[in-house]
Amino acid sequence: METKTYKFGIAGTGLIAPFQAKAIQAMEGAELVAFHGRNAERVKELAAEYGCAGYTDYDEFLKHDGLDVVSVCTASGAHRDPTIAAANAGKHVVVEKPLEVTTERVDEMIAACARNNVTLAGVFPRRYVPSAKLLKQAADAERFGRVIMADAYVKWWRSQEYYESGAWRGTWDLDGGGAMMNQAIHTIDLLLYVMGDPKTVRAETKTVAHTGIEVEDVAVAMIEFESGAMGVIQASTACWSEEGHPAEIQICGTKGSAFMTDDKFRVWEFQHKLPEDDQIRAEHGFNPDAGGAGAADPAAISFLWHQWNFEDVVAALREGRKPLVDGTEGRRAIALIRAMYESSAKGGEKVEVR
Repeated sequence: METKTYKFGIAGTGLIAPFQAKAIQAMEGAELVAFHGRNAERVKELAAEYGCAGYTDYDEFLKHDGLDVVSVCTASGAHRDPTIAAANAGKHVVVEKPLEVTTERVDEMIAACARNNVTLAGVFPRRYVPSAKLLKQAADAERFGRVIMADAYVKWWRSQEYYESGAWRGTWDLDGGGAMMNQAIHTIDLLLYVMGDPKTVRAETKTVAHTGIEVEDVAVAMIEFESGAMGVIQASTACWSEEGHPAEIQICGTKGSAFMTDDKFRVWEFQHKLPEDDQIRAEHGFNPDAGGAGAADPAAISFLWHQWNFEDVVAALREGRKPLVDGTEGRRAIALIRAMYESSAKGGEKVEVR
């Protein structure tokens, strides 16, 4: 029996669009058939580079012959409308992080896809790396015992030129936030994937190293999870480093600890040892000479993680199941980050995550 090939179209022509295009073209069971964007010249360039159609009219893009899936990678605060339009046209939708910049908009997207019986998936590629799966498995098997602390650290650098490269960057309306919403959100999502839902948060945010932006470039938050564990999240785009500092998650419990540095383990220690632990440290151990993935240069990332993310979406469509990151899963990090911003606006007051 012949397996269906899903035809993808990419809505957006920004920095992440080429990564998505390469990921889709590298997959089995997927075909990139079209780009949409407002800049006609840029659309023409991408269409020529990737051998597909190009559109500046979104309605015409949605009518492309056989289009099955729309991947939305417009500005963060401009995800809702193209998602709902695609859903109303009967297309499955994949949305770059964050799904949107408020939970209310995300809820509208989830509802639209449910009404039209199409899949809504988010792009959180860090969930798909082998070390993330091992970390999740260890947590699910309760190898940490009672988790006491669960932290995330993203101390990256973005130049002033980065924020000036697009009028939408650094704005509340279209960027939705700064270091937390746009850089640390991947690591925050992974932390929530492992730890479950947060209950409350206290936070403080500042803008210290960049001018002409509305959003934060430094943020610190203290979280209480529903499990009772406590945690700290630090995020910045003001931490200069030539190679970039890797993002890190630290999980510490009464029976074990693991520090996941980008996609490798700096610490993997458990009171009750298993035969595979030595192999995990050997195969997934952290190399201190490696720079952080995208830490200093947002373009310095591999498309492989995106490929794994898209492959899960295609597998979910074939199997009639939810993708690992559906709309509800993608919402969780946004809810936490919005609660952080609310807390910061209230002078660090404790805020419930909703």
